[in-house]
Amino acid sequence: MKRIAKYIFLIFLSVLAIQATLAQAPNQQGFEIMKNLDIYSNLIKELNQDYVDEINPGELTQTGIEAMLESLDPYTNFIPESQVEDYKFITTGQYGGIGALIHQQGEYIVISEPYEGSPADKSGLKAGDIILEVNGKQAKGKSYEDVSAILKGQAGTAVTVLIQREGESKPFEKTITRENIKIDNIPYYGMVDKNIGYIKLTGFTQNAAKELKQAYLKMKEGNELKGIIIDLRGNGGGLLNEAVEIANLFVERGQEIVSTKGKMADKNRAHLTMNPPVDLTIPVVILVDRSSASASEILAGSLQDLDRGVVIGQRTFGKGLVQNVVPLSYNAQMKITVAKYYIPSGRCIQAIDYEHKKKDGSFGKIPDSLIRAFKTKNGRTVYDGGGINPDVITKSRQFSNLALALYGKYLVFDYATKFAREHPSIPSADSFEISDSIYNGFVSYIQGKDYSYKTKSERSLEDLKNVALKENYFDAIKEEYDLLKIRMEKDKKEDLTKYNDQVKELLKMEIVTRYYYQKGKIIAALKNDPELLDALATIKDTEKYDGILAGKFVQPKPEIPVKSEDDDENPVE
Repeated sequence: MKRIAKYIFLIFLSVLAIQATLAQAPNQQGFEIMKNLDIYSNLIKELNQDYVDEINPGELTQTGIEAMLESLDPYTNFIPESQVEDYKFITTGQYGGIGALIHQQGEYIVISEPYEGSPADKSGLKAGDIILEVNGKQAKGKSYEDVSAILKGQAGTAVTVLIQREGESKPFEKTITRENIKIDNIPYYGMVDKNIGYIKLTGFTQNAAKELKQAYLKMKEGNELKGIIIDLRGNGGGLLNEAVEIANLFVERGQEIVSTKGKMADKNRAHLTMNPPVDLTIPVVILVDRSSASASEILAGSLQDLDRGVVIGQRTFGKGLVQNVVPLSYNAQMKITVAKYYIPSGRCIQAIDYEHKKKDGSFGKIPDSLIRAFKTKNGRTVYDGGGINPDVITKSRQFSNLALALYGKYLVFDYATKFAREHPSIPSADSFEISDSIYNGFVSYIQGKDYSYKTKSERSLEDLKNVALKENYFDAIKEEYDLLKIRMEKDKKEDLTKYNDQVKELLKMEIVTRYYYQKGKIIAALKNDPELLDALATIKDTEKYDGILAGKFVQPKPEIPVKSEDDDENPVE
């Protein structure tokens, strides 16, 4: 009873605290807010008094808050005190912990990869290690979130884990002292051609611009740099100001990179470049894909609008919304969408219309009829409402159902663990390849293991059967149906040969990571990267590069695809 009284008292205090704000709101709106707060406090009181079982007012309140915010957009989130540290990581790239990626595999939490030089790495933890206990408490059956929360903690404190390692009969303990873990915005940079530099930018946390500037200058020191490739593929964004400062490296001082417009006047502002540029003439290519979002789109879009760089890849995600984190009572916070952003041409690239909800509660894309044309600095036509449409559009790589099944069921991961135990070393990341011998070893390893999957043809055949059964036609086609099914099963058995190039690529990436961490994985991936080859060809072909920026190649109006079940509307930020 005391607990519920406390919560009702807190609600009362909250009502008093916002009355001053409501006094400034329109009368009808202020009345509606006060009325519904009163209804809510009475509802909690009556539930506590009359509901048949004990209630948890904290959980009920959080559920109500999250349901309310869910009706707005996926970026406006309530952050309880227990999750504040996780949200700090989004902006700083830092957290206290052991420095390892983990994942859930069945009932267990497994080390995916220790960061190079991290406490986990220095203590000898390896990818594939199964966590049996944390600080003496069983980890089996615990969620990823539960175990992650225990592994994280203040730098200087210790955590003890009980580990089961593949190939070893007995579990062993490791006591690891936590440290402040800093995730680099740039896991790799280097020369990808005699005169062309490459920078992989994975985040826009604090100091991203400083890190990129340092990487650029280091490459320029020992090389006759004639072009730079900035890789934003898979980069879900981060801090707006870091995107502005990175653009500033290649754009003159005083140039508007992005402007924001919101309901409140203080959210309406233009973000200008403030510093002297590093290089105004070097050719720049920006690589993007469907997962490039938010700050990535500000950087790519502003350089495109200012005709300062050529964008290559696939249409970006289309997140034209700005969030601020605001403090709430009792150390809670809220990340709230406060404005839309507009890049130099004046376009907003927001792809999903969160303002207008459909009857089924979902949101749709900005309709094609509302997509408008804008002009870049040189007069090229670009469009709003659908992300950044690249100047050179490439086709995204599609993996087969077989490859996805082998990867998703952790068979590629588990084989890499076994391979690393049996092979103390491999060639360098840029020269290691999956030989036929290694591949045949993998094929033998997965014999008898479950990697079942359904092809689109099989699903279509099942749909045909269901329709035929409903319409009483199946008996007439059963013989042909059974024959097709047998032939499909036979063809699937050949998939390990048919798609061996894809499976080899996944194996290569996983095995290289065991020896050379994330940096090695990026180096290995670049070797056969078709979009990198497109970028290199574009920079080297001065006529083509200059022609794109001069508008000699007409950019097509973006085709906004119909949302599929595989689309992700909420990229990691």
